[in-house]
Amino acid sequence: MARKSEIIAVVPARYGSTRLPGKPLLNETGRPLIRHVVDAARKSKRVDRVIVATDDRRILDAVVGFGGEAMLTRADCASGTDRVAEVAAAIPEASIVVNVQGDEPEIEGESIDLLVDLLVEADPTIAMATLATPIFEPAVFHDASCVKVVTSKRGTALYFSRSPIPYDRDGSIAPGTPLGHLHLGLYAYRRDFLTRYAAMPPTPLEMIEKLEQLRALETGATILVGIVNRAAVGIDTPEDYKRFVERYRASEQADEQSSIL
Repeated sequence: MARKSEIIAVVPARYGSTRLPGKPLLNETGRPLIRHVVDAARKSKRVDRVIVATDDRRILDAVVGFGGEAMLTRADCASGTDRVAEVAAAIPEASIVVNVQGDEPEIEGESIDLLVDLLVEADPTIAMATLATPIFEPAVFHDASCVKVVTSKRGTALYFSRSPIPYDRDGSIAPGTPLGHLHLGLYAYRRDFLTRYAAMPPTPLEMIEKLEQLRALETGATILVGIVNRAAVGIDTPEDYKRFVERYRASEQADEQSSIL
């Protein structure tokens, strides 16, 4: 009997973060950060399994300890995508693979569902999908660490860049309308494409911009882009984590007060 086709979410998590070593295991909330990410991904109604992909036994043990699913991957994976592809290659029953960033504990299940639905409902030749959100702040639009994306009328990516795109040469963007769209690092892939994609060598534009998704565009793949109202907050620094802990504790207190009332 053929196995049921599955939609899986894979959370790449490595211990050796340059700016925040041991990030997945930070636990000032009483739970390791990686558990917050897994719990958030589990709120998706479209995903059958959530799997943490890690190269570190400490992270794997922590995930198994709270009842999660984890797989050890090679230590020499060049990127999170390579780690996700390694897990996908080991699960032939997976049809769609969602790459959930391991440092976004506040990712919304609805965002994952939108991403999956985009790919499920798309032409089978479309290989992957991602998300973006409108940019209204000039500082974000001109920040090279904030990746922008421009799309076609049918919602497919034309280009990703660290530069502000589109460039408003004549000042024709009306006040109060988005300056552009911020790309969010959440992806869904058809499994067969993902395993091929991860094996491709880096492409020229990818190396110039240092944006891995350009490899897909340069090699002829189509990327669907869904639009959401806001971005999940990533955790890159100790300050980011401190603010997350504050938000989490405030939310817990609000829930406690609500239950009393």
